[in-house]
Amino acid sequence: MIVRWGLDSLPEACAEAGVSSPLLIASERWDALELAVEPVARWREVPSDRIAEAVAAAHGADGVLALGGGSAIDLGKAISAATASPLVSVPTTYAGAEWTSYYGVRDPERRMRGGGGGAHPTAIVYEPGLTLELPPEITVGTAMNALAHCAEALYVQGHNPAADEHALAGARLIAEWLPLVVVTPQDREARAALLRGACHGGAALAGSMLALAHAMAQAIGGRYGLPHGTLNGICLPPVLRFNTPYAPDAVARFGEAVGDRNDAARGVEALTALAGPTRLGDLGVPENELPRLAATAAERGGNLANPKPASPDEIEQLLREAY
Repeated sequence: MIVRWGLDSLPEACAEAGVSSPLLIASERWDALELAVEPVARWREVPSDRIAEAVAAAHGADGVLALGGGSAIDLGKAISAATASPLVSVPTTYAGAEWTSYYGVRDPERRMRGGGGGAHPTAIVYEPGLTLELPPEITVGTAMNALAHCAEALYVQGHNPAADEHALAGARLIAEWLPLVVVTPQDREARAALLRGACHGGAALAGSMLALAHAMAQAIGGRYGLPHGTLNGICLPPVLRFNTPYAPDAVARFGEAVGDRNDAARGVEALTALAGPTRLGDLGVPENELPRLAATAAERGGNLANPKPASPDEIEQLLREAY
């Protein structure tokens, strides 16, 4: 992966990725942002399930440039996969979607309409200045998504030393800098450090993949159009407690990284509580739907790659703990 820091490095990153005339994926929020790369076309509906129309808009493009959060980058990945073209991502949150070839397709109401793999993420440009205006809830929510990548990389089936190194570095940075960012959101140094933590989390994700907390968050978010990162912050603590008997060393190392070796879940709960909802009930998830959500989560790849895949009944209990 080509990784560059600073928006002024975008032309260099695009050139290295072989992209000179991209399709730009960016919502209207970024209309006034000047880029040193001239797109041949632009797609503003983010998220979008109109993939075929977006692909048609890419006529004449030699790559995809996705600017925004996880929804924009996932849409860019869907187009990249459909056109077999390179993707350059400019993340504006801490979600980490820029590191993998897998993606979800959501409609404008953020409900899941499919997904797949086969994208060609080739380059990433991180610009802390683009995160300065993020509201606290989105800041914390997407940072918790990055933190979940770090946690799961340490114990998912297929974990490895290289991904572990990124996971621990990312967890330390997120735990240290997220509280300061919430208090002083315009602090560029703090934002840059938090973004570096998310970068490490993304690299850990790319080197290992997802586990049970993500499976639960995906099942809930895909059904109700709820924010994926916030759901990870809510789902991760009970999953850490569930996984402790099966991966005690990994959970303890993660807990130490977030400042509570004896109770990693408590450390995550404290960070989640910095801003935004902390319970599934706060998000309006219907309690009578928990068994169905548990059954859906149990079938997802993240659960199957968990240290001990959980049964639907076990996942329902975890959801009730998070409710």
